[in-house]
Amino acid sequence: MPAKSIDHAFTANKNTGRSGDPTYAGALSFMRRRYTKNVKGADAVVWGIPFDAAVTNRSGARFGPQAIRRASAIFDCDPQYPFHLDLFENLGVVDYGDCLLDTGNHQKTPGAIEREAAKILKSGAFLLSLGGDHFVTWPLLKAHAAIHGPLAMVQFDAHQDTWDDDGKRIDHGSFVARAVREGIIDPDRSIQIGIRTHAPDDFGIKIIYGYEVEDMRASDIAYAIAERTGGKKTYVTFDIDCLDPAYAPGTGTPVAGGPSTAKIFSVLRQMTQIDIVGADVVEVAPAYDHADITAIAGATVAMQYLGLLAERKARENALKAS
Repeated sequence: MPAKSIDHAFTANKNTGRSGDPTYAGALSFMRRRYTKNVKGADAVVWGIPFDAAVTNRSGARFGPQAIRRASAIFDCDPQYPFHLDLFENLGVVDYGDCLLDTGNHQKTPGAIEREAAKILKSGAFLLSLGGDHFVTWPLLKAHAAIHGPLAMVQFDAHQDTWDDDGKRIDHGSFVARAVREGIIDPDRSIQIGIRTHAPDDFGIKIIYGYEVEDMRASDIAYAIAERTGGKKTYVTFDIDCLDPAYAPGTGTPVAGGPSTAKIFSVLRQMTQIDIVGADVVEVAPAYDHADITAIAGATVAMQYLGLLAERKARENALKAS
């Protein structure tokens, strides 16, 4: 019998290295990473934010982190497609668990998320967050901008999320407007991909609409992203409803006419020149899913982020060795 493990999320004694858990059993951390609140020495931290009180249509994204972790068990830690490498050979990744929120006082939610994100980021680790609805990106942007200054933003989404905001709303459809107005993101270096709705204002953010995504090659979309961000430190936020409901039915506000998982994953794969300093995947709502289609898509987005990080670290190690 090949070397196997069980419950690697609890039995692992280091942040690197693949697990040997069977895909159908074992503790369901993200990609079997070690569960710990100790992020010392970690290159990346995976963190769940189970919040969905800001939705304007169907609720249920509070179960997104659980669903994404469960779906990630299909990644058995062999060399991951399309990266041709064991992501965790040199990249130290931990699963930090979930954010504790006061379900009876939503006005405290953004502060709680921002404070804990800031604590994680203080370690120097890359923060990969699993939502939750898209409102959670607002405090995450604030925590990252506190370190890096105004950020470029790459947003995969069916919605612009630029609706009116008084600065106090708990709303997943207005965080972009707030981030521009408060100088958290630089609209001249930000881009939205897959948009299939209209909002009152684009705030100068470049938009690649859904019909344009359909007509463009993935390499051209990746080039447009690199050109727009221009080497600036970038936060990537992925609303799973960017994908057509055929590929992501389990979400709160599905919009027909979107791209396929294959198309968008090809774009992500080619984002090697983007200086990504933080990322999330949000709006996975498993109650509306079928056969974990949406959860698998969300887990794959998260895996792609880690793949880009693993490649970047491999390049840095090669330069040090030369």
